[in-house]
Amino acid sequence: AIFGARQTEWLINAMASSKAVWKIVANDLPLALAVPDGKTNFEAVANGDNGPPLGRETELAHLLSQLKARQVRNVVWLTADVHYTAAHEYSPARAAFTDFDPFWEFVSGPLHAGAGKEKPLDGTFGPRADYVHAAPPDQQSPLDGYQHFGQVDIDGTSGDLTVTLCDAAGSALYTRSLARA
Repeated sequence: AIFGARQTEWLINAMASSKAVWKIVANDLPLALAVPDGKTNFEAVANGDNGPPLGRETELAHLLSQLKARQVRNVVWLTADVHYTAAHEYSPARAAFTDFDPFWEFVSGPLHAGAGKEKPLDGTFGPRADYVHAAPPDQQSPLDGYQHFGQVDIDGTSGDLTVTLCDAAGSALYTRSLARA
């Protein structure tokens, strides 16, 4: 388990009752990136099978379907732990599991660790990589220039959210603005 039953229900209820325009979930594990840990285990939520939710994916499926049922809008996930940066758009139109509203996940980090190569996306929740900046397999030192962080800005007038994925020097590599629903 990743969330646990009590924590999951607390999160659903807190997000459903929140008056915040944006509901930002910070999770150290990416949602759809298959991150193997040995031959049969995975470190993240996804298990690499592209089918109906199994294992940890069932927790995410429950959370996402409850957010949809309670009409929680403007959900964005900030995740890490794959040693590169990426922007993923999730859509039920591409997914094996479809009982959720579209959302975005932005992945970045950890900063100043060995760089990582791109991981495959598990199709259970219909992710699409809009941007990826990952190290080639032969360049994995922190000195090779594949260190990243992200910045989130919310416009005080429009309420729009902008995510900028940066390299370690602070140069913008990718920017995505999301309009509030």
